Amino acid sequence: MVEGDNKSANMLVCTKMTLLQSKAQETAQLEEQLQAWGEVILAGDRVLHWEKPWFPGALVGATTALFLLIYYLDPSVLTGVSSAVMMLCLADYLVPKLAPKVFGSNKWTTEQQQRFHEICGNMVKTQRRVLGWSRRLCTLKEEKPKMYFTSVISGLLAVAWIGQQVHNLLLTYLIVSLMLLLPGLNQHGVLSKYAAMAKREINKLIKNKEKKNE
Repeated sequence: MVEGDNKSANMLVCTKMTLLQSKAQETAQLEEQLQAWGEVILAGDRVLHWEKPWFPGALVGATTALFLLIYYLDPSVLTGVSSAVMMLCLADYLVPKLAPKVFGSNKWTTEQQQRFHEICGNMVKTQRRVLGWSRRLCTLKEEKPKMYFTSVISGLLAVAWIGQQVHNLLLTYLIVSLMLLLPGLNQHGVLSKYAAMAKREINKLIKNKEKKNE
């Protein structure tokens, strides 16, 4: 019995070590791929985490200006997609060339390298979570097809209803703004604060219902 427990523990340790090594390799590869974007990524990270009090206003202002421009120009879907891809291609070509001149490559410090490593590690972690969710969904489809079908159809119907009620551009603007503000909200404890408040309110409602039932 003891030998079986030891084998299970050793297998668990080996699995964890393998996962950590795999994550470290993926992080190193991502760092190498994004090294030319290092200064830009660090600058974006500082803005997203609100290192200065005016950063959230700048984020919302820039996002609002962009979506107002799109609303004013009212491009077709093909034009919008082509313009977005063209901007990405220009950024991919110009940023590695201009970033060292703008930020100064000689200013890259050990602290910045450590932060860049953490950001790449978080990207890998997020990618793994997404893959994990997709695997769980596939497992649910195989093991419980009825629950999978009901959940997916219900979710898609809810999304379709929301899309029907809210203008596409406005909905996209709200989603993009929320995604840009989420890191700062989490960094400054706003999310945890309101989550705790919501949890307290839910607990109060549950207690009140229990008292009424008694």
